[in-house]
Amino acid sequence: MLGATADAEELTRPNVVVIFIDDMGYADINPFGATGYPTPHLDRMAAEGRRFSDFCVSSAVCSASRSALMTGCFHKRIGISGALGPKSNIGLNANETTLAEICKSKGYRTAIYGKWHLGHNPKFLPTNHGFDEYYGIPYSNDMWPHHPAAIAKRKNNPNAPISWSELPMIENTMVVNEKVQPDDQRQMTQEFTRRAVDFIKRDADEPFFLYLPHPMVHVPLYASDEFVGKSGKGLFGDVVMELDWSVGQVMQAIEDIGAERNTLVVFTSDNGPWMSYGDHAGKATPLREGKGTMWEGGYREPTLMWWKGTIPAGTTCDTLASTIDLLPTVAAMIGAELPDHPIDGHDIRPLMFGETDAVTPHETFPCFYSGQLQAIRNERFKLVFPHKYRTLNGHPGGTGGLPVGYQQAVADKALYDLDNDIGETKDVSDQHPDVVAELEAAAQRYRESLGDRLTKTKGTDVRPAGKMEPGDEKLPLIW
Repeated sequence: MLGATADAEELTRPNVVVIFIDDMGYADINPFGATGYPTPHLDRMAAEGRRFSDFCVSSAVCSASRSALMTGCFHKRIGISGALGPKSNIGLNANETTLAEICKSKGYRTAIYGKWHLGHNPKFLPTNHGFDEYYGIPYSNDMWPHHPAAIAKRKNNPNAPISWSELPMIENTMVVNEKVQPDDQRQMTQEFTRRAVDFIKRDADEPFFLYLPHPMVHVPLYASDEFVGKSGKGLFGDVVMELDWSVGQVMQAIEDIGAERNTLVVFTSDNGPWMSYGDHAGKATPLREGKGTMWEGGYREPTLMWWKGTIPAGTTCDTLASTIDLLPTVAAMIGAELPDHPIDGHDIRPLMFGETDAVTPHETFPCFYSGQLQAIRNERFKLVFPHKYRTLNGHPGGTGGLPVGYQQAVADKALYDLDNDIGETKDVSDQHPDVVAELEAAAQRYRESLGDRLTKTKGTDVRPAGKMEPGDEKLPLIW
């Protein structure tokens, strides 16, 4: 087994694959408790690799989460929050160093097939951030005129204004399909997978970094004819089964080139389930709430890592780690230099490789959403600050692809013992005043560094997002 202290020069440059699912709940795959539909390839990843049961994203929303994965930074540090849309004039700053650029610095081939969501104009697209190839959609698959809610609205009022531009498909920086249609969405998982497999096999003797950010299971849900009705548990189950198939195709391609002992595959998600969509959304059981909140169900993700002969088979890591750790970990694995500017992630090879007495590198972890520091945690405890959040309050979500409305609730200040109360149900602040004090002090340091809308604190260490400037090329959009 390769230890975390192994000299990178002694290692064969491992390939790296990151499969990033959209809006997948903690309990949506069998290794994390899903029932009713099979996920055999993910089961295999777990049996031959390692489950991470406390693996978190930076924030429970698309663009913020993806910016953190790509840069190894809390999204708040680099000026990206929320979910960027076709009217946005910002994106990932060219001064940030991406995971793709880290790999390019060591001669890797790099590609992304799927959803980018870090700026749709050409200067922000992946091929300007270290990727050799890009084929996919620039933002979420519901940001288009065919959203079920938009169609329902126009049925009631044919003259209702269209809220979204057409959804484009982009290759590198060129629009290759101006108007993605429902039939195109039905083929996206298959097409992105086909391109990923081709990329893996194309120059098999060269190391590669493959980023496969599938648009599913974000609504609206689509599956190919091969998978529609296959699960027997509705369209959501069909879509998860097709994503599982995609994982199997990627693993088979890696084995076909004989690289299973020299390839790290990471499977995780950008945030938890969009619960208002009910039977078209996943589940975060036993975690609290979902997407759009910083309760555990919003930002703790089902995560698997597979690397035959290196990651211990059939094991579980219940230690706190995060997507922000992938960039520094990969850099350490391949002997690449980290960026000159501050990042927030850490090398988690000891956790990945199951080293004895490995501990989390995160003394604390801030939970930012919508510019607010809503909570802060350490390995065991989580201190929640008073804030408003959305909830179904126990009511069912929508059916058939249409959502129900959320209620607004207010969180009280509370301390939760996540080791013994993963569902965040019991305030234990009275029993642990020392922990409360420690976490409050750490939260104040984050406020001063990264800012906090709740306390109206402006951070001193926030870097700006990239912005469109006069003369910059714009992606043509059709409204």
